[in-house]
Amino acid sequence: MTTSSYKTIDELPTPSLILDLDKMNHNIKRLSDHIGGLGGKLRPHVKTHKSIEVARKVIEGGNVGGITVSTLHEADYFFENGITDIMYAVGIAPNKFAHVADLMAKGCDLKVVLDSQEMARQIAQEGEKRGIAYKVLIELDTDGHRSGACPESDELLEIARTLHNSKGCELMGLMTHAGESYNCRTPESLLAMSRQERDRTVNAAKRFAEAGLPCPIVSIGSTPTAFGIDDLEGVTEVRAGVYTFFDLVMSGVGVCSPDDIAISVLASVIGYQKEKSWAITDGGWMAMSRDRGTANQDVDYGYGMVVGKDGQRIGDLKVIQANQEHGVIGDPDHDLPYDDLPMGGMVRILPNHACATSAQYSKYYVVKGSDVIGEWDRINGW
Repeated sequence: MTTSSYKTIDELPTPSLILDLDKMNHNIKRLSDHIGGLGGKLRPHVKTHKSIEVARKVIEGGNVGGITVSTLHEADYFFENGITDIMYAVGIAPNKFAHVADLMAKGCDLKVVLDSQEMARQIAQEGEKRGIAYKVLIELDTDGHRSGACPESDELLEIARTLHNSKGCELMGLMTHAGESYNCRTPESLLAMSRQERDRTVNAAKRFAEAGLPCPIVSIGSTPTAFGIDDLEGVTEVRAGVYTFFDLVMSGVGVCSPDDIAISVLASVIGYQKEKSWAITDGGWMAMSRDRGTANQDVDYGYGMVVGKDGQRIGDLKVIQANQEHGVIGDPDHDLPYDDLPMGGMVRILPNHACATSAQYSKYYVVKGSDVIGEWDRINGW
């Protein structure tokens, strides 16, 4: 941890990205205990935090085997910082084959994913040409959310055979991401989605076994389903990422409360529009991102929930509008409590989407209470 020249939150510039160390450690322990209690292992997704300091805390939390990345830039960074077991969980493309091969040559145990016969043929040919065996998992579509092959399809087995029969690839198994779990609103719906993700993936692995195909890795996961799952039989690993920080979308799903959210944006009150019952801050959408992930949930938090500098809630305040560098604090149902929003004072804004908000910054100011105890760098880009 880099020592900060700032001693307290009051000294920080605004907007700044604040990371509450105690809340983060609690979140890490919570999922580690849950997955460990089911006899499982985590392959945590680092795309939310993109920080080796946070990754080390996650690994210290236990029940971790390898990490998941969303960019090859992340793979470079975490490999350079000593983590070798990495899954690149975005569908591979030919313009990245050389980059993957370079990481493998340096000793990175890098696994890639794909979901089509066309891409399987291309990477198999590339591996044969290079004289290497790319490690490949096939992505499954278990919920109609995004990409992936159908777990029950003939095509899935055809893709697997193409990979398995090529000297340019090593078939490593199956992975899926139940992104539709973000639309769950009740424990019952979340449990059903979690079981669906597990069952369709495990059944696909059984199809591999019946066809004489290897499937050493059976990888499932999203933050909601990781907390929702009740049995991991047949699963080798669970992937989740945003749980380290949580956010308002996860609160809307029901896997945390706003009080669990470990990151916030520190902003200053720079003006009032009292006839509109508004307070203006220097935390606009460049500070928060444009993510409006709570708009379709039961509670719409605008561009983020507003709490005090100490992290304590102030009524139902939220950022109701945002321009590039200006945020508008309001409460549609009540007059603003201006005494809690003094001119020149500070507030903290809890994000809709931790990944998107964190991506606006190059570092975290790590705090315990009101004390700034250090600074952790993070990476961005591809």
